[in-house]
Amino acid sequence: MPRVSAAFFAVASVCLLLGMGWGMQMGATEDFTMMPAHAHLNLLGWVTLALYGTFYALTASTLSPRLAWINFALSTAGTVLMITFLALFLPARDPAYISGMIVGEVTSVLGLLVFGISVARELLRPRP
Repeated sequence: MPRVSAAFFAVASVCLLLGMGWGMQMGATEDFTMMPAHAHLNLLGWVTLALYGTFYALTASTLSPRLAWINFALSTAGTVLMITFLALFLPARDPAYISGMIVGEVTSVLGLLVFGISVARELLRPRP
């Protein structure tokens, strides 16, 4: 497995652990104010990052390490920024946090675009 795949899975596992703990805390307190941030953490942090890691593991012999690491950096940063600022925004709906959410969203989308380039490279590469 390429190191970049392991890095994606490492961050995804941390996100899942945090997401599970957060979900347990919400259930125990019956306060679901943070449910949107919890859901985004699980979907972007666990599912999306794990899928990226799986793709790069499956294409280990043909991947572009540079693109894969750029994808990792953008996607990880985007997830951390978006979830952090969403969690700060939700309790008070303070618009001061919206710009941070937007930076995280744009960074995540840029990560997805880099992933799309990696997928296109794999789709279009010559086959033996």
